[in-house]
Amino acid sequence: VNLAVVCLCTRNQNKMPGKSIILFDGVCNLCNGFVNFIIQRDKKNSFQFGSLQSAKVQELLKQYNYTSTQMSTVILLENEKIHTQSTAVIKIAKQLGGMWALFNAFIIVPGFIRDFLYNLVARHRYRLFGRRDACMIPGSEWNAKFIE
Repeated sequence: VNLAVVCLCTRNQNKMPGKSIILFDGVCNLCNGFVNFIIQRDKKNSFQFGSLQSAKVQELLKQYNYTSTQMSTVILLENEKIHTQSTAVIKIAKQLGGMWALFNAFIIVPGFIRDFLYNLVARHRYRLFGRRDACMIPGSEWNAKFIE
């Protein structure tokens, strides 16, 4: 992954207290679709988002002693803890509530099995879903949901 990709998705530079933060590959079409899916269903306004390509997000991750430059995982910062890969997706679904919370049942599947499947999709996500030259630019109604 080219880390020199221009990231235009940033609007709000502040982490908002009480919100979980979802960090994602800003140039991945699958990841952007996932973010749009969450935004449309986040009725409690529980989430903020940040692109892993952002320097500000990389600084935030250093505060958690997480220094990976790997762009192939979604990262959830929740209650001062980091969750990655399939665990992050399950916890996000749980926070969305409603029928999406049923995905929490998959937490009983051993992490190495869940993450194997997650990594299989992640490894081929650009080929299957494509990629962008720059991070998504959120609509004005979503600006506050994005951090740098």
